[in-house]
Amino acid sequence: MSVKVGFIGTGNMGGALLRGIARGNTGNKYELFAYDINRDALDQLARDTGLKPCGSNVELVIASDLVFLAVKPRYAKAVLEEIRDALGSKILVSIVVGLPISWYKGILGEQARVVRTMPNTPALVGEGMTLVCFDGTQSSQEKQSIMELFGYSGKAEELEEGLMSEVTALTGSSPAYVFMFIEAMADAAVQSGIPRDKAYRLAAQAVLGSAKMVLETGKHPGELKDMVCSPAGTTIEAVAELEKAGFRSAIIRAMGGCTRKAREIGKQ
Repeated sequence: MSVKVGFIGTGNMGGALLRGIARGNTGNKYELFAYDINRDALDQLARDTGLKPCGSNVELVIASDLVFLAVKPRYAKAVLEEIRDALGSKILVSIVVGLPISWYKGILGEQARVVRTMPNTPALVGEGMTLVCFDGTQSSQEKQSIMELFGYSGKAEELEEGLMSEVTALTGSSPAYVFMFIEAMADAAVQSGIPRDKAYRLAAQAVLGSAKMVLETGKHPGELKDMVCSPAGTTIEAVAELEKAGFRSAIIRAMGGCTRKAREIGKQ
């Protein structure tokens, strides 16, 4: 019998996860449902993935065994109050940034079964990174199913809740910094005469390959950097300019600001 998985919200993140599950669900292990206030976008996603669109949040919860909450933080409270009675003992998997498990239980009741997660947008291309925190009420089989669902869109790892706001800057928001880095490299390449479409492609591949080296060689990033920096060469010249401009400290400050904002959302 298939597990019925429902998504409340099919925007950038919810839609990416849904498409990933649909791609990997070759044996029809999961039956997909979704609801979104943007009906046109929902219907298009249904055509693309084969999911069953629902007419309301409550209808979706009733139809589902496992409910994903994929809405903006400012809408979460209203949605939870709407589905509270229908949810019962079903597991709620939240991808909402910043909100702790205790916040959900404060609205749904202490008996609620909640999983807090932090995915990122590369899930759209099957290279996402999702951190998952369970509240202790899930069986090993339920945990396995949830990790498998996120695994269709990339990698998934369990993390203690005390670090979930902190990891927002590292995985949830970091694609934006990387996109800015790629854009800046491409701008410099265009300034040097390289066509823009080629510049984006070359810069993106360089970032992709570099990340893969970190993951697959097991070497420290500093060691990999040193491998590229020949004495009195071009690369060490570029590195020196980056250090002069405060490249690393700027990233650290940016991630610190991101973390503070994530904590503020949780407190609110």
